[in-house]
Amino acid sequence: MGKHHAKRSRRGTATAVVALAVVGTLGVAETAEAADMPAASAASAAFGAHAKEAARLLKLVNSARSEVGCSPLTLNAKLTKAARKHSADMASHRNMSHTGSDGSDPGDRITHAGYDRSAYGENVAYGYTTPESVMAGWMNSPGHKRNILDCSFKEIGVGLAQPGNYWTQDFGQPDRQSAE
Repeated sequence: MGKHHAKRSRRGTATAVVALAVVGTLGVAETAEAADMPAASAASAAFGAHAKEAARLLKLVNSARSEVGCSPLTLNAKLTKAARKHSADMASHRNMSHTGSDGSDPGDRITHAGYDRSAYGENVAYGYTTPESVMAGWMNSPGHKRNILDCSFKEIGVGLAQPGNYWTQDFGQPDRQSAE
């Protein structure tokens, strides 16, 4: 089962787009940003035991984005924190969903992690044992693929938790006003 969530917000207004896609055992993906570190170093610092998987997934995401002319995403520590926490929550409750066990949605979790954004998206998945297999599942789902190939996203966070291989990708576009 797979799910996709994207939201755009601007000061004073907000629009939300929520799409659900069901494809096999498709799950969750999240995005996170890291300082200007090489992918392997940023992934190692952010993911510990799952550093290799995170670095491979980031490479696959950026390869797909380059094929359509999008800039590469950078790992963001705050997005990664949100993604990892959500993956752990899904694994501990054995429930793949964009809604956390505490009722939080992706925007709540990303904001709680300290990420100021003007837009965000989230992919989630479970059951996939490798970055390559989860990426293939997401790319075969229109909603998930749309998040991955959204050129407005600049940063990503990735989460993976056991048992069950619960994946989260949190994508973000930093809030221009807070970055200034």
